[in-house]
Amino acid sequence: MIRKIEYLGFPNCIELGNGTATLIISTDFGPRILFYGFDGGENILGWHGEAAVNNELGTWKPYGGHRLWLAPENMPLSYSPDNDPVGHIEDGEFSIRLIPPEDLHANIQKELSVTLDETGSGVTLDHRITKRGDVSIQAAAWALTIMRPGGTAIVPSEPFEPYSPTTLLPVRTLTLWSYTDFTDPRWTFEKDQIRLRVDENMPAQQKIGVLNRQGWAAYEWGNLRFEKRFEMIDGAEYPDMNSNTEIYTAGGFAEVETLSPLRTIAPNESITHQERWELYSSL
Repeated sequence: MIRKIEYLGFPNCIELGNGTATLIISTDFGPRILFYGFDGGENILGWHGEAAVNNELGTWKPYGGHRLWLAPENMPLSYSPDNDPVGHIEDGEFSIRLIPPEDLHANIQKELSVTLDETGSGVTLDHRITKRGDVSIQAAAWALTIMRPGGTAIVPSEPFEPYSPTTLLPVRTLTLWSYTDFTDPRWTFEKDQIRLRVDENMPAQQKIGVLNRQGWAAYEWGNLRFEKRFEMIDGAEYPDMNSNTEIYTAGGFAEVETLSPLRTIAPNESITHQERWELYSSL
């Protein structure tokens, strides 16, 4: 079911619901997916309504929830303001296509299609970035999900195999930023996964990127587990030293991010990236 509602004081939000799970999507700005949770339950997504980044293009606001960006990250183009109303088209009882105004600074057109399964918590997100103007660019689609504070972001490790003559070569890359600090107690490295805890009392930024062949990343908060899944394309080049998955935190701000392969797009060509979401409860 699709209906128009007010949410967080914004009068033109769209709610998708199937009796098990609910999504709420903004059309006053963004677009952003602002809510994802079980009916009557908690929102696994985060909200940072007061945050803002001022740059030469204007004021960009993260707001909260899920958004689509152009990678690699660039100041100011990545932070081009998206504060204007968003067009939308209903594609059936459980699906909506969101079309914001063309980004005249980056000369791109973004689209985000959101489809809730008819039953259960599953969601399919189709991200599309189309090049406008008359100049080609090298870029990737970047799907970033802001999570609520107090949880833990998770990236799987590659399957462990003991040292042997058949395990002499590396199995993936690990990308670090200048501010990545593995002495920070928010990091936990386990045999099968890397975990980054979100602590509102620790404002220092932490981030990693990985070439994730397992095709999923997760966030755990309370009794909820959020998972996003995506296709890993062998042989493709990804942004940020070949990262298709990134996790980031600073204080109570946390993101679980996935990226499409990096490629050159000519005018009127598009890049696409799909995520599949699921939400689980331990109760």
